[in-house]
Amino acid sequence: MNNVEKKQLAYGDVLVVGIDIAKKVHWARVLEPMGVDVIKPFKFHNTREGFVRLESKINEARNKTGIQRVIVGMEPTGHYWKPLAYYLKEREYSVVIVNPHHVKKSKELVDNSQTKSDRKDAGIIADLVKSGRFLNCLLPTGIYAELRNLSTARIQARKIFNGALAQLQAIIDQFFPEYTQVFKNVLGKASTWVLRHYPFPKNILSLTEKELAIKLKQASNNRVGLKRAKQLQNVAKESVGIKEGLEGAHLKLMTIMDRLEYAASEISKIEAALERTLEKTGLAKYLLSIPGIGVITAAWFLAEVGDLSKFDDWRQIRKLAGLNLVENSSGMRIGSKKISKRGRPGLRNVLYLASLVLVAKNAEFKALYNYFKTRAENPLKKKQALIAISMKLIRVIFALVKNRTLYDPAKVFGEYRAAQLQQAA
Repeated sequence: MNNVEKKQLAYGDVLVVGIDIAKKVHWARVLEPMGVDVIKPFKFHNTREGFVRLESKINEARNKTGIQRVIVGMEPTGHYWKPLAYYLKEREYSVVIVNPHHVKKSKELVDNSQTKSDRKDAGIIADLVKSGRFLNCLLPTGIYAELRNLSTARIQARKIFNGALAQLQAIIDQFFPEYTQVFKNVLGKASTWVLRHYPFPKNILSLTEKELAIKLKQASNNRVGLKRAKQLQNVAKESVGIKEGLEGAHLKLMTIMDRLEYAASEISKIEAALERTLEKTGLAKYLLSIPGIGVITAAWFLAEVGDLSKFDDWRQIRKLAGLNLVENSSGMRIGSKKISKRGRPGLRNVLYLASLVLVAKNAEFKALYNYFKTRAENPLKKKQALIAISMKLIRVIFALVKNRTLYDPAKVFGEYRAAQLQQAA
């Protein structure tokens, strides 16, 4: 939705409902076209009864003014706004959201005061909507809602896993710092067995070299044995690890290992569900045809963006990610350009991580990345070049999905860009 479409939506005979969202009680104000309250500001609870009260108040304002068209604006506070937004969307209300940053900056314009109240904020939200300063409320539905929930669950599980892994490393650093000289991958089969049963130098040295080798062979399906046992015992003898409090440290270690095992299991289940759900979108073959884009990246991208058919231009997705460029210039001073970051951080994250893989594994994106860094005019730094690659990825994905075509290396660059790359080669 562009600025003209926004102003058309909020222009003319329309009632604007501004809602300040909270956990349990919301505040609302209903303004007529001149910006005057139609009815007294009111509060309603975050329950079905409260939502029905909101609708009755909207109908009261409709009857009082004779205006039937309604647009509802709200500030997306945490996750508390979502049940109301879905409720209103299901009843075919026009629902939009306003940027919390804009609400904060507009407070003093109302009464030249920094004071905050839910009633005041509801009015500010309504005024912002009236002036066209809002964003379209893209609530995922159907398969895209499933992808969003699965993606969120995976991110949370990864945080638990990474946190436990950091705690495991802290235990090793304190009580057996030489351990990683023997096991580079501390979560390998043999290493996991050692950490479970003989985690500290004292425990390792309680076994003979032969006993340790036999146990390592059993744990690793004969992949490691006597050589690794010798290494482990040698570093155990010379270890400078802490020797006090081992019983408590061992219990803590077992808790961490349990958490790692559980989180890894959950991640595996979620990723399998993501793969199945991605297939149901009918878009998997187009996204996965891009060399360097895997199932998780493709599913994560769609979870953040939603239904691509709702976008008319790839630039809308760029703005959704907060990758649109902004400039801070004044008078004779020309400021540098940077990305706005006024968008979905999760979408920026998946695009950035995908770009890191693409410049390593995709020939076309690698060539473009190197060109951005080395071109004679306005060469980009590494991170800037990766952001440019992220924007190129958006364009490629948008084109593949819109045209229902597979990735074609020959069509990645237009004639102009291809000529630039050829000249720079």
